[in-house]
Parts: sequence; structure tokens; C-alpha cells
Amino acid sequence: MKFCRFGQPGQEQPGLIDDTGRIRDLSALVGDITVDTLATVRAADVASLPVVEGTPRYGVPVKGIGKIVAIGLNYRDHAIESNLPIPTEPMMFQKPLSSLSGPYDDVMLPRDSTHSDWEVELGVIIGKTCRYVSEDEALDKVAGYVLVNDVSERFNQKQRGSQWSKGKGHDTFCPVGPWLVTPDEVGDAQALDMYLDVNGERMQTGNTRTMIFDLKQLIAYVSEYITLYPGDLLITGTPPGVGEGKKPEAVYLKAGDVIELGVDRLGTQRQQVVAWRQLGDAPLA
Repeated sequence: MKFCRFGQPGQEQPGLIDDTGRIRDLSALVGDITVDTLATVRAADVASLPVVEGTPRYGVPVKGIGKIVAIGLNYRDHAIESNLPIPTEPMMFQKPLSSLSGPYDDVMLPRDSTHSDWEVELGVIIGKTCRYVSEDEALDKVAGYVLVNDVSERFNQKQRGSQWSKGKGHDTFCPVGPWLVTPDEVGDAQALDMYLDVNGERMQTGNTRTMIFDLKQLIAYVSEYITLYPGDLLITGTPPGVGEGKKPEAVYLKAGDVIELGVDRLGTQRQQVVAWRQLGDAPLA
């Protein structure tokens, strides 16, 4: 099944995507889409649920994400284009919750940004606590899968010390959604095509089968160092084709650019890139 949250930031309502692609309103059943409410909404009689009219905004498809754990350089060709060694163990970093945004919301460049870049990724929503979980048990801990754009400011990531979070954690740098798709509907998550376009030009093409470390390895490995709780988001790396690696010259995002990306069975995203502006206190996701 496909679940979503729709509405303005901070006012999202729970929804389900029916077989015709329409949003069905789940508000009468649950207050929001969380890992804890998935069992309730999965038992819903879809045909009896009201259809949401129009084209509402999609928010992050699950509420209550506790942390975002990310894996870097998990596709061999991406490590090569980044001029970095092929990892012998998963490379971990974290993105802050303040970077979350909806799948069609604007991506806002950081102030004085010069090297902002794109990364299409498969995201995993954890459904059960993972602490020293084995590879054999790892996929049983998954609540669902999501599409993620791991937007990155490369200068801040790599030229301002060794902490990648400086370039990965800016506001709007983690668009998620449009849907949370349950494992039974995704099937083999290790065989999903993925792509990303900028201004209509194909930049990234890949498939999750080419990960260096597959999903069960990643979940087991991360759980040795960081306990993963229900609702946590694990993003699993990007295939080649990022702007930093373009030849003969790197290509970076600028205001006015349009990013479009997708992963099989997980839907698509579209973001307009905008210049930095002072934000208020309202939530972004």
C-alpha cells in the first residue's frame, strides 16, 4: 500500500493512494501516518474512504521521524566520480530533522551557496527497533520505502572541515516522498531503477542492485553503532551522475533550476531551486 500526508506544512492530514492514484482521506481512522498507525490504516476499506479533491501539497509521508541516518559512497561509480576510495565499510553520517521537506517543495540554496548538488536515493523507514540486528532479520524491521533527494552543498561538505553534516543539513535539503510504500508492494527493493533530471536533462541513472552494501547489510551495520527506532529514516546512497562529478567541468544548482527524480514504485519528486531567504518559525515539512 501507499500512504501519504497531504496539506500545508504543519497541517498535514493522513492519506492513502488508491489503485487509480487518488488520495483517500484517512482522518476518520487515524490522526496521522506514523509507524504505529500503519496496521490500522492497512486494514481500512479503501472504497469507503472519501476521495481528496484537487491537487493538495504532499508532505513528508510519515510523521515522527526520529533521526536521519545516511550512507555515503554506496555506489562504486559514484565513489569513483567523487575521487574517493571505494569504501570497505559503510560510510555513515546524519542529516538533521530540520532538513526535511515535502517532495514538491522548493529546494532553497544556502546563503552564498556555490556548490549545491543533487542525489537521488532509496530511503528506508524503520518499523521495529534495530539494535545489533542480524542481516537475516534486517528486512523484517522495515516499515516501508520512500524516495529521497539527498541535496548537498559540496563546498560546505568537503572544504569546511571533516563533518559532512555542514553540507548535508541545510533547510530543505532532504525532500522525502511522496509516498511511504509498504514492502509487500515494493517487492524486491534491491532491484529498483532510479533517475534524476535537472532542467529536463538526465543526470543520474541507476539501480539499487548496484549498491556496494545492500539493504540488509546496511541495516545490520548501522544497528551496531546507532540504535534505529520505529520511524527512523535510513537513506542508502546515490548512483553516479551528481553535479560534482560532471566532466569536463562540475555542474551545480542555481536559482531557477528544476530537479525531477524518481525510483520505481516509490513515485516521483519535482523541486524548484530558489535563492536563500530568511525563514520564519513555521515548520517546513
